[in-house]
Amino acid sequence: MQALSRSFELEVTRTLGLDYLLHVPAAYGQDPDRRWPLILFLHGAGERGDDLTRVAVHGPIKVVEAGTDLPFIIAAPQCPENHWWSDYLDDLLGLIDTVSAEYAVDPARVYLTGLSMGGYGTWHLAAEHPERFAAIAPICGGGLWAYGFPERAADLRGLPVWAFHGLVDDVVPVQETAKLVATLQAAGGDVKMTIYPDKNHDSWTETYANPELYAWFLSHHR
Repeated sequence: MQALSRSFELEVTRTLGLDYLLHVPAAYGQDPDRRWPLILFLHGAGERGDDLTRVAVHGPIKVVEAGTDLPFIIAAPQCPENHWWSDYLDDLLGLIDTVSAEYAVDPARVYLTGLSMGGYGTWHLAAEHPERFAAIAPICGGGLWAYGFPERAADLRGLPVWAFHGLVDDVVPVQETAKLVATLQAAGGDVKMTIYPDKNHDSWTETYANPELYAWFLSHHR
């Protein structure tokens, strides 16, 4: 008996949402016409859960809470326990849209960065939606084969990328970043890579403490 040809169409809706920390610069609101750049920061696996204070353990939120007034609005969501950023790509875009609607965000200067699990999430979200970002900085991350990486790194050819990794990282091998960078370079992408020769997995503390990273972000816009 011959199989029948059929098709169906089903509209599905779901509620998006993530808890997050938000930082606004000290000068925010002083000039009502000023639009501010936005950094979306994705934490690592160790900061998952429902305790938002863990999101400030590393990254740009830690930097501003230590007293450095970065000239960015910073949104730092928390990934629920036993999940990965790849489970929340739509939620992350929804977060950008929500913060942009509620605050004076410059849509041409939205930046993405993350460490370890968040480095993987940075590569993945940017590959899915490169048009949403002006530049990205993945730290000690990589690309999951299940999502078509490393070849999909070529999808980022039009997006400036600055990748960071520790040479002696024994959690995420440096080759994970190197493969993606090589693919992007071969595709003609705007990419550079910083390898710390003496760093293990923690290549983020030095990176986020470096003013050059934030100046590099600000040098790019869509």
